[in-house]
Amino acid sequence: MLKNVAVLLLDEVHPFELGVLCEVFGLDRSEEGLPVQDFAVVSAEGQALRTHAGFTISTPHGLDRLEEADLVAVPAGGSFVAREYPEEVLEALRRTVARGARVLSVCSGAFVLGAAGLLDGRRCTTHWRHADELARRYPEARVEPDVLYVDEGPVITSAGTAAGIDAALHLVRQAYGPAVANAIARRMVVPPHRDGGQAQYVKRPLPRTRCDTVGETLAWMEHHLDEELTVEQLADRTHMSPRTFARRFQQETGTTPYRWLLRQRVLLAQHLLETSDETMDMIAGRTGFGNAAALRHQFVRSLGTTPNAYRRTFRGPSDLTEVA
Repeated sequence: MLKNVAVLLLDEVHPFELGVLCEVFGLDRSEEGLPVQDFAVVSAEGQALRTHAGFTISTPHGLDRLEEADLVAVPAGGSFVAREYPEEVLEALRRTVARGARVLSVCSGAFVLGAAGLLDGRRCTTHWRHADELARRYPEARVEPDVLYVDEGPVITSAGTAAGIDAALHLVRQAYGPAVANAIARRMVVPPHRDGGQAQYVKRPLPRTRCDTVGETLAWMEHHLDEELTVEQLADRTHMSPRTFARRFQQETGTTPYRWLLRQRVLLAQHLLETSDETMDMIAGRTGFGNAAALRHQFVRSLGTTPNAYRRTFRGPSDLTEVA
Protein backbone atom coordinates (compact mmCIF):
# COMPACT_ATOMS: atom_id res chain seq x y z
CA MET A 1 0.00 0.00 0.00
CA LEU A 2 0.93 3.63 -0.37
CA LYS A 3 0.54 4.91 3.17
CA ASN A 4 3.72 6.89 3.75
CA VAL A 5 5.13 9.33 1.19
CA ALA A 6 8.20 11.55 1.45
CA VAL A 7 9.28 14.17 -1.07
CA LEU A 8 13.04 14.71 -1.24
CA LEU A 9 14.04 18.33 -1.85
CA LEU A 10 17.35 19.70 -3.06
CA ASP A 11 18.38 23.31 -3.63
CA GLU A 12 16.62 25.03 -6.55
CA VAL A 13 13.67 22.65 -6.54
CA HIS A 14 10.96 23.56 -9.06
CA PRO A 15 7.81 24.67 -7.18
CA PHE A 16 5.35 23.27 -9.72
CA GLU A 17 6.72 19.74 -9.62
CA LEU A 18 6.82 19.91 -5.82
CA GLY A 19 3.24 21.17 -5.86
CA VAL A 20 2.11 18.24 -8.00
CA LEU A 21 3.41 15.77 -5.44
CA CYS A 22 1.86 17.70 -2.56
CA GLU A 23 -1.47 17.86 -4.38
CA VAL A 24 -1.68 14.15 -5.19
CA PHE A 25 -0.19 12.67 -2.02
CA GLY A 26 -0.28 15.39 0.63
CA LEU A 27 -3.90 16.60 0.83
CA ASP A 28 -6.40 15.24 3.35
CA ARG A 29 -9.44 14.15 1.33
CA SER A 30 -10.86 11.88 4.01
CA GLU A 31 -14.19 13.77 4.00
CA GLU A 32 -14.69 12.32 0.52
CA GLY A 33 -13.86 8.81 1.70
CA LEU A 34 -10.42 8.88 0.08
CA PRO A 35 -7.29 7.46 1.72
CA VAL A 36 -4.85 9.77 3.48
CA GLN A 37 -1.09 9.35 3.25
CA ASP A 38 1.37 10.15 6.00
CA PHE A 39 3.14 12.85 3.99
CA ALA A 40 6.33 14.82 4.57
CA VAL A 41 8.61 17.15 2.67
CA VAL A 42 12.25 16.29 3.41
CA SER A 43 15.26 18.55 3.00
CA ALA A 44 18.50 17.05 1.78
CA GLU A 45 20.50 20.27 2.12
CA GLY A 46 19.54 22.14 5.29
CA GLN A 47 16.27 23.36 6.76
CA ALA A 48 15.84 26.27 4.31
CA LEU A 49 16.02 25.49 0.61
CA ARG A 50 15.99 27.83 -2.36
CA THR A 51 13.45 27.19 -5.08
CA HIS A 52 14.02 27.74 -8.77
CA ALA A 53 11.46 30.58 -8.57
CA GLY A 54 13.52 32.58 -6.09
CA PHE A 55 11.76 32.00 -2.77
CA THR A 56 12.75 29.62 0.02
CA ILE A 57 11.09 26.60 1.61
CA SER A 58 11.73 25.33 5.10
CA THR A 59 10.94 21.93 6.57
CA PRO A 60 11.79 20.27 9.88
CA HIS A 61 12.36 16.87 8.26
CA GLY A 62 15.80 15.52 7.39
CA LEU A 63 16.95 12.47 5.49
CA ASP A 64 16.10 10.10 8.34
CA ARG A 65 12.40 10.63 7.48
CA LEU A 66 12.96 8.71 4.23
CA GLU A 67 13.59 5.47 6.12
CA GLU A 68 9.89 4.96 6.89
CA ALA A 69 8.46 5.99 3.49
CA ASP A 70 6.69 3.60 1.12
CA LEU A 71 7.44 6.08 -1.67
CA VAL A 72 10.23 8.64 -1.98
CA ALA A 73 9.56 11.22 -4.70
CA VAL A 74 12.18 13.50 -6.24
CA PRO A 75 10.83 16.57 -8.06
CA ALA A 76 12.76 18.51 -10.71
CA GLY A 77 15.19 21.29 -9.96
CA GLY A 78 17.37 23.92 -11.54
CA SER A 79 20.78 22.66 -12.69
CA PHE A 80 19.83 19.07 -11.78
CA VAL A 81 21.04 18.01 -15.21
CA ALA A 82 24.63 19.01 -14.44
CA ARG A 83 25.15 19.24 -10.67
CA GLU A 84 26.62 16.75 -8.22
CA TYR A 85 24.62 15.34 -5.31
CA PRO A 86 25.58 14.66 -1.67
CA GLU A 87 26.57 11.04 -1.19
CA GLU A 88 24.26 10.74 1.83
CA VAL A 89 21.33 11.60 -0.44
CA LEU A 90 22.28 8.98 -3.00
CA GLU A 91 22.83 6.35 -0.30
CA ALA A 92 19.41 7.12 1.23
CA LEU A 93 17.79 6.52 -2.16
CA ARG A 94 19.66 3.24 -2.59
CA ARG A 95 18.47 2.10 0.85
CA THR A 96 14.91 3.01 -0.07
CA VAL A 97 14.93 0.63 -3.01
CA ALA A 98 16.93 -2.03 -1.17
CA ARG A 99 14.31 -2.32 1.58
CA GLY A 100 11.50 -2.72 -0.95
CA ALA A 101 10.08 0.81 -1.09
CA ARG A 102 9.63 2.76 -4.33
CA VAL A 103 11.17 5.92 -5.76
CA LEU A 104 9.56 8.35 -8.19
CA SER A 105 11.22 11.15 -10.16
CA VAL A 106 9.55 14.05 -11.92
CA CYS A 107 11.29 15.56 -14.95
CA SER A 108 14.97 16.27 -14.18
CA GLY A 109 14.64 14.48 -10.83
CA ALA A 110 15.64 11.43 -12.89
CA PHE A 111 19.24 12.68 -12.79
CA VAL A 112 19.27 12.24 -9.01
CA LEU A 113 18.12 8.63 -9.39
CA GLY A 114 20.72 8.15 -12.11
CA ALA A 115 23.49 9.44 -9.85
CA ALA A 116 22.39 6.90 -7.25
CA GLY A 117 22.75 4.11 -9.83
CA LEU A 118 19.04 3.32 -9.72
CA LEU A 119 18.51 3.72 -13.46
CA ASP A 120 21.21 1.26 -14.47
CA GLY A 121 19.70 -1.57 -16.50
CA ARG A 122 16.23 -0.07 -16.20
CA ARG A 123 13.87 1.65 -18.62
CA CYS A 124 13.36 5.27 -17.66
CA THR A 125 12.40 8.70 -18.96
CA THR A 126 12.74 12.42 -18.33
CA HIS A 127 11.75 15.63 -20.10
CA TRP A 128 12.41 15.28 -23.83
CA ARG A 129 14.88 18.19 -23.70
CA HIS A 130 17.07 16.27 -21.23
CA ALA A 131 16.70 12.73 -22.59
CA ASP A 132 19.92 12.73 -24.60
CA GLU A 133 21.92 14.08 -21.67
CA LEU A 134 20.42 11.50 -19.30
CA ALA A 135 21.47 8.73 -21.69
CA ARG A 136 24.94 10.24 -22.03
CA ARG A 137 25.55 10.63 -18.31
CA TYR A 138 24.12 7.22 -17.40
CA PRO A 139 24.85 4.92 -20.36
CA GLU A 140 23.55 1.84 -18.51
CA ALA A 141 20.08 3.41 -18.33
CA ARG A 142 17.57 2.56 -21.07
CA VAL A 143 16.13 6.00 -21.75
CA GLU A 144 12.74 6.17 -23.48
CA PRO A 145 12.25 9.81 -24.55
CA ASP A 146 8.76 9.51 -26.04
CA VAL A 147 6.71 8.33 -23.04
CA LEU A 148 4.97 10.22 -20.23
CA TYR A 149 6.28 7.91 -17.51
CA VAL A 150 7.94 4.54 -17.00
CA ASP A 151 7.12 2.14 -14.16
CA GLU A 152 10.11 -0.18 -13.87
CA GLY A 153 9.62 -2.12 -10.66
CA PRO A 154 10.58 -0.01 -7.68
CA VAL A 155 11.75 2.90 -9.87
CA ILE A 156 9.21 5.17 -11.56
CA THR A 157 10.37 8.05 -13.75
CA SER A 158 8.21 10.68 -15.42
CA ALA A 159 8.69 13.24 -18.15
CA GLY A 160 8.40 17.01 -17.90
CA THR A 161 6.21 18.89 -15.46
CA ALA A 162 2.60 17.69 -15.87
CA ALA A 163 3.75 14.13 -16.62
CA GLY A 164 4.44 13.94 -12.88
CA ILE A 165 0.66 14.05 -12.42
CA ASP A 166 0.27 11.09 -14.76
CA ALA A 167 2.88 9.05 -12.88
CA ALA A 168 1.53 9.98 -9.45
CA LEU A 169 -2.04 9.07 -10.40
CA HIS A 170 -0.71 5.80 -11.84
CA LEU A 171 0.77 4.94 -8.45
CA VAL A 172 -2.49 5.85 -6.70
CA ARG A 173 -4.37 3.67 -9.18
CA GLN A 174 -2.04 0.75 -8.44
CA ALA A 175 -2.36 1.14 -4.68
CA TYR A 176 -6.04 1.97 -4.27
CA GLY A 177 -7.75 1.21 -7.58
CA PRO A 178 -9.16 3.33 -10.41
CA ALA A 179 -12.05 4.81 -8.40
CA VAL A 180 -9.67 6.57 -6.00
CA ALA A 181 -7.37 7.76 -8.79
CA ASN A 182 -10.35 9.05 -10.76
CA ALA A 183 -11.71 10.91 -7.73
CA ILE A 184 -8.37 12.65 -7.12
CA ALA A 185 -8.13 13.51 -10.83
CA ARG A 186 -11.59 15.08 -10.73
CA ARG A 187 -10.58 17.21 -7.75
CA MET A 188 -7.49 18.34 -9.63
CA VAL A 189 -9.51 18.89 -12.84
CA VAL A 190 -7.13 16.72 -14.86
CA PRO A 191 -7.70 13.55 -16.90
CA PRO A 192 -7.09 10.38 -14.86
CA HIS A 193 -5.13 9.02 -17.81
CA ARG A 194 -3.71 10.81 -20.86
CA ASP A 195 -3.43 9.19 -24.25
CA GLY A 196 -0.12 9.14 -26.10
CA GLY A 197 3.33 10.07 -24.91
CA GLN A 198 5.50 13.14 -24.78
CA ALA A 199 6.51 12.72 -28.43
CA GLN A 200 3.45 14.79 -29.32
CA TYR A 201 4.84 17.72 -27.30
CA VAL A 202 8.38 17.67 -28.67
CA LYS A 203 9.38 20.63 -30.81
CA ARG A 204 11.29 19.15 -33.75
CA PRO A 205 12.77 21.55 -36.29
CA LEU A 206 13.08 20.36 -39.85
CA PRO A 207 16.36 18.49 -40.31
CA ARG A 208 18.92 20.28 -42.44
CA THR A 209 21.80 18.84 -44.35
CA ARG A 210 25.45 19.21 -43.43
CA CYS A 211 26.44 19.82 -47.07
CA ASP A 212 24.89 20.69 -50.43
CA THR A 213 24.72 17.33 -52.21
CA VAL A 214 21.05 16.58 -51.48
CA GLY A 215 20.04 20.05 -50.28
CA GLU A 216 18.07 21.02 -53.38
CA THR A 217 16.33 17.66 -53.41
CA LEU A 218 15.29 18.08 -49.78
CA ALA A 219 13.78 21.49 -50.52
CA TRP A 220 11.91 19.99 -53.47
CA MET A 221 10.65 17.09 -51.34
CA GLU A 222 9.27 19.51 -48.74
CA HIS A 223 7.07 21.07 -51.42
CA HIS A 224 5.87 17.74 -52.85
CA LEU A 225 4.89 15.80 -49.74
CA ASP A 226 1.51 14.99 -51.25
CA GLU A 227 3.08 13.05 -54.11
CA GLU A 228 4.24 9.45 -54.34
CA LEU A 229 8.03 9.70 -54.19
CA THR A 230 10.52 6.91 -54.76
CA VAL A 231 14.25 6.67 -54.24
CA GLU A 232 14.62 6.18 -57.99
CA GLN A 233 12.83 9.47 -58.71
CA LEU A 234 14.83 11.35 -56.10
CA ALA A 235 18.10 9.86 -57.30
CA ASP A 236 17.30 10.92 -60.83
CA ARG A 237 16.78 14.51 -59.68
CA THR A 238 20.26 14.54 -58.14
CA HIS A 239 21.84 12.72 -61.11
CA MET A 240 22.95 9.77 -59.00
CA SER A 241 22.27 6.08 -58.95
CA PRO A 242 19.62 5.06 -56.37
CA ARG A 243 22.26 3.28 -54.29
CA THR A 244 24.62 6.29 -54.25
CA PHE A 245 21.75 8.67 -53.49
CA ALA A 246 20.51 6.57 -50.57
CA ARG A 247 24.02 6.35 -49.10
CA ARG A 248 24.68 10.09 -49.52
CA PHE A 249 21.24 10.94 -48.09
CA GLN A 250 21.96 8.86 -44.98
CA GLN A 251 25.36 10.51 -44.53
CA GLU A 252 23.99 14.04 -44.78
CA THR A 253 20.67 13.79 -42.93
CA GLY A 254 21.32 10.92 -40.53
CA THR A 255 18.29 8.99 -41.75
CA THR A 256 16.87 7.25 -44.81
CA PRO A 257 14.80 9.01 -47.52
CA TYR A 258 11.70 7.10 -46.42
CA ARG A 259 12.03 8.03 -42.74
CA TRP A 260 12.85 11.65 -43.58
CA LEU A 261 9.80 11.89 -45.81
CA LEU A 262 7.57 10.23 -43.22
CA ARG A 263 8.73 12.64 -40.52
CA GLN A 264 8.04 15.69 -42.70
CA ARG A 265 4.58 14.39 -43.53
CA VAL A 266 3.79 13.90 -39.84
CA LEU A 267 5.10 17.40 -39.07
CA LEU A 268 2.87 18.88 -41.77
CA ALA A 269 -0.10 16.90 -40.43
CA GLN A 270 0.59 18.29 -36.94
CA HIS A 271 0.65 21.82 -38.34
CA LEU A 272 -2.64 21.35 -40.20
CA LEU A 273 -4.32 19.78 -37.17
CA GLU A 274 -3.25 22.74 -35.03
CA THR A 275 -4.14 25.50 -37.48
CA SER A 276 -6.96 24.34 -39.76
CA ASP A 277 -10.43 22.79 -39.70
CA GLU A 278 -9.68 20.48 -42.62
CA THR A 279 -11.08 16.97 -42.40
CA MET A 280 -8.81 13.99 -41.77
CA ASP A 281 -9.17 12.85 -45.38
CA MET A 282 -8.18 16.31 -46.64
CA ILE A 283 -5.13 16.38 -44.36
CA ALA A 284 -4.22 12.85 -45.41
CA GLY A 285 -4.30 13.94 -49.04
CA ARG A 286 -2.20 17.04 -48.47
CA THR A 287 0.42 15.13 -46.50
CA GLY A 288 0.78 12.20 -48.86
CA PHE A 289 -0.81 9.57 -46.60
CA GLY A 290 -3.68 9.07 -49.02
CA ASN A 291 -6.55 8.47 -46.61
CA ALA A 292 -7.54 9.04 -43.00
CA ALA A 293 -6.82 5.44 -41.96
CA ALA A 294 -3.23 5.62 -43.21
CA LEU A 295 -2.77 9.04 -41.59
CA ARG A 296 -4.00 7.68 -38.26
CA HIS A 297 -1.76 4.62 -38.47
CA GLN A 298 1.43 6.60 -39.11
CA PHE A 299 0.47 9.33 -36.62
CA VAL A 300 -0.01 6.81 -33.82
CA ARG A 301 3.26 5.07 -34.71
CA SER A 302 5.20 8.34 -34.67
CA LEU A 303 3.56 10.24 -31.80
CA GLY A 304 1.69 7.67 -29.74
CA THR A 305 -1.66 9.42 -30.11
CA THR A 306 -4.40 9.76 -32.72
CA PRO A 307 -4.86 12.79 -35.00
CA ASN A 308 -8.20 13.58 -33.38
CA ALA A 309 -6.72 13.43 -29.87
CA TYR A 310 -3.80 15.59 -30.99
CA ARG A 311 -6.17 18.19 -32.45
CA ARG A 312 -8.20 18.31 -29.22
CA THR A 313 -5.03 18.69 -27.15
CA PHE A 314 -3.47 21.50 -29.14
CA ARG A 315 -6.55 23.45 -30.16
CA GLY A 316 -9.15 22.82 -27.49
CA PRO A 317 -12.92 22.31 -27.92
CA SER A 318 -13.71 26.04 -28.28
CA ASP A 319 -11.44 26.33 -31.32
CA LEU A 320 -12.90 23.45 -33.27
CA THR A 321 -15.66 23.34 -35.81
CA GLU A 322 -17.30 20.10 -36.83
CA VAL A 323 -14.67 18.05 -38.67
CA ALA A 324 -14.74 14.51 -39.97
